[in-house]
Amino acid sequence: MEATSLMLREVPNEERPRERMLQYGAGALSHVELLAILLRTGTVSESAVRLATRILNESGGLRSLVDMSKDQLTQIKGIGDAKALQIMAGIELGRRLAKSSHAERVTIRSPKDIANLMSEDLRYLQKEHFVCLFLNTKNHLLAQETLSMGSLNASIVHPREVFRAAIKRSSASIVCVHNHPSGDPTPSPEDIQLTHRLVEAGTIIGIEVLDHVIIGDQRFISLKEQGFM
Repeated sequence: MEATSLMLREVPNEERPRERMLQYGAGALSHVELLAILLRTGTVSESAVRLATRILNESGGLRSLVDMSKDQLTQIKGIGDAKALQIMAGIELGRRLAKSSHAERVTIRSPKDIANLMSEDLRYLQKEHFVCLFLNTKNHLLAQETLSMGSLNASIVHPREVFRAAIKRSSASIVCVHNHPSGDPTPSPEDIQLTHRLVEAGTIIGIEVLDHVIIGDQRFISLKEQGFM
């Protein structure tokens, strides 16, 4: 306990993020400082700021940290279950805050509406996630579901799974969304082929596929706007 107290007393003023936040506000703090506040304490051998710096370095940065599980976090020296859960809770609050503006009933009118709804959920993920948005006859969002989590460069989903989920929710139409972990939303040949299959299946079943949007890093592409459907 005394070793920890001594270490904290020796932390320079510029490494005291709570004091800086009180003085300058949260917007003035770096990723490291904000993470240090979430952690609350460091270890016997390093301050919360030093621990936060090492966590970001070892995880590969903030984007990688977002997608880490509790087991992955606790493999980092100095991170036990409590600190891992604190980090995960902070990340989840950020996700929910980003979605809070969509708390009212969402209406899909354009690819931008789709990107605004889904970008914060998908843009930092390290694997491809294929998500379906289920809409009623007025294009109001009924529900959304992640139907596939693929590798770093391929998302595998079968039309059967998509339309089974759509029928279960009595959907009039659907929108498909997935992310490209590379940050480049340019559709691959597999993306285009899958879109064609989904459109064909939807025509037969009577549930229209309105669009397939690919989310990148601060960019998105609509396959409908690109003329692929």
